[in-house]
Amino acid sequence: MSQVKSASKSDPNYKVIAENRRARYDYAIEDDVECGIILEGSEVKSLRSGGANIAESYAAVEDGELWLVNSYIAPYAQAKTFTHEERRRRKLLVSRKQLGDLWNATQRKGMTLVPLVMYFNHRGKAKLKIGVAKGKKNHDKRETEAKRDWSRQKSRLMKDHG
Repeated sequence: MSQVKSASKSDPNYKVIAENRRARYDYAIEDDVECGIILEGSEVKSLRSGGANIAESYAAVEDGELWLVNSYIAPYAQAKTFTHEERRRRKLLVSRKQLGDLWNATQRKGMTLVPLVMYFNHRGKAKLKIGVAKGKKNHDKRETEAKRDWSRQKSRLMKDHG
């Protein structure tokens, strides 16, 4: 994730479109994979104007292909006749080896594919970073919250005494 942040400072094309902020709270992310998305023209235009939501979406391997299910891309107002379906299934592009790895991960107990962030890369191509994740139980979420609160408190204390 750190290389993604540094790219945005120097790169005019890099732009985060949509982020799934709850993903890291609800899931323990073990690995992440960058993949391409097959989009229609009006979808790309809509993404450039920032109309997307991946919060309720997930990725799934079906019939040897990777799909993004239930993601929302707002309709593009200027595309009158050739508009896109807002919540259609979008095919994701990964290498055959990555696809095999993702399929194996989802077949193990409790692993799911969670979209983390959708962005335009340095070449202006729409990309999606998906995480191979395990769902957290409520006590895990409380533990995460406690750690976060403690690190906040610690930084406050360091600032006060520094």
